[in-house]
Amino acid sequence: MLERITIDPAVCHGKPTIRGSRILVTTILELLASGMTWEEIRADYDGLESEDIQACLNYAVRLA
Repeated sequence: MLERITIDPAVCHGKPTIRGSRILVTTILELLASGMTWEEIRADYDGLESEDIQACLNYAVRLA
């Protein structure tokens, strides 16, 4: 799952993003924490897949 999370110093100042996009992992985690559903988040971010959201959660678990 974590191959969906990338860290590139040239993208978003090296913050973790989803699959080389500019969607920050922290953005997805904040949206989930605010109560948005996976479906709502995917509707707001074109191309985002359920596996990407799960990867964000897995990434957070590893950091915790």
